[in-house]
Amino acid sequence: VGEQVLLKCSFKSSSPITESLLVDWTYRPFTGGHMETIFHYQSVPHPPTAGKFKDRISWLGNVAKGDASIAIQSPVLSDNGTFICSVKNPPDV
Repeated sequence: VGEQVLLKCSFKSSSPITESLLVDWTYRPFTGGHMETIFHYQSVPHPPTAGKFKDRISWLGNVAKGDASIAIQSPVLSDNGTFICSVKNPPDV
């Protein structure tokens, strides 16, 4: 609580990295509920514009190096949950 949290995500692709590469981070609260996309990357980072993580997620990744990591600022206990990083680099998934 209170300190920045780093969510690491690394990937490998047999296809060249192009502008078609997509990164989606999804989140499901520990208490249950639906999955929600909390961060999207395609050519440039698209942080959330609404929801509990608005203005608190920053892109730390470097897709050229196989890194799709993000950071969450000012975490609180209610942020606890499952975070999933999904990378698609057509035709690779």
